[in-house]
Amino acid sequence: LLSPQGSLVFLVSGLAVLGYAAALSAQPTYQGVVRAVCGAAVGKLCEVCFLLNLFMISVALLRVVGDQLEKLCDSLYPNGTLSGAPPLPPWYVDQRFTLSALCILVIFPLSVPREIGFQKYSSILGTLAACYLTLVIVLKYHLQAESLGSPEPPQPSRASSWASVFSVIPTICFGFQCHEACVAIYSSMRNQSFSHWVAVSVLSMLICLLIYSLTAGLYGYMTFGEAVASDVLMSYPGNDPVVIVARLLFGISVVTIYPIVVLLGRSVVRDMWVTPKCGAVAVPEAHEQRSRVALTVAWMATTLVIALFVPDIGKVIELIGGISAFFIFIFPGKRLCLVCMTGTRNIGPRKKAALIAWGVLSVLGGAFVCGQSAALAVLGLLR
Repeated sequence: LLSPQGSLVFLVSGLAVLGYAAALSAQPTYQGVVRAVCGAAVGKLCEVCFLLNLFMISVALLRVVGDQLEKLCDSLYPNGTLSGAPPLPPWYVDQRFTLSALCILVIFPLSVPREIGFQKYSSILGTLAACYLTLVIVLKYHLQAESLGSPEPPQPSRASSWASVFSVIPTICFGFQCHEACVAIYSSMRNQSFSHWVAVSVLSMLICLLIYSLTAGLYGYMTFGEAVASDVLMSYPGNDPVVIVARLLFGISVVTIYPIVVLLGRSVVRDMWVTPKCGAVAVPEAHEQRSRVALTVAWMATTLVIALFVPDIGKVIELIGGISAFFIFIFPGKRLCLVCMTGTRNIGPRKKAALIAWGVLSVLGGAFVCGQSAALAVLGLLR
């Protein structure tokens, strides 16, 4: 519980810096802001790292949706009969079919639109679904704790230490990682004043903190102890109607995030390969639409194939969490942009020294978290 609260300071400050950098550079994309503020070489490095991060997040999101679909299908077609012989499940409940069908029928239409402003309607539904999930987990603990988990409250293990606090930061970074989309969101807002952007950032992060802390951080652990699954809903029985609805809504909330990641990934691909070839020449509408559809299909097909062969979302989050920490603390330019902007603006010496010190502290802390999480992820994969 203390780790996300401490991380919130860095998370909100990163969003504020990126919003200020977007206003200063007048760039509509994340990579464009870094390129304008920090230079072409740093901008190119940002594009490569940014594309890798977005791609792995897409795989993780599809893996989470796949887990929920598998559990939903198990609740409809249980693995046992009265004779004791396990039945053969119908072909249409196989995860390879259900997840592929969901991508084609639901996720693809949501991912094709060009502007991020379209996603605000689906994001409202995703936010309400997350709130319902939190309510279910809290009520399940108070009403059915003894039937779900151990009647005794979980005791801290002997392995717990201050090092374990740092080991969970990558997972927290993955959960709070919205920094990739913040520049595009800022550019689509009608009121682009800095104070309004800071207020939106603080409020949204506080809502995320409340939801995450109550679900997995507090009540999920108190219900199941150390036996809690990486995906907390996977710990609940599959035949509970309330949990089935929560699982369905949770899948919907994740589905609403995936199109935003695809949109950001497309913008990076265009900046890296399409724009240098076409230059500043205006692209016809029909050609732009064809390239947008082709990029969306290629992105979804590749991430879908990888997600179908990933066995455990926990391993993926460990790896992506390190990259997310890298982007939150070090290189999207949040702190890099902060240091660079101090040399381009007329700032007093004390304020400039404080901003540089904060930027250096964030980079050092981020380097430690990123290195530790990468080492833990590699060791976990080797085991």
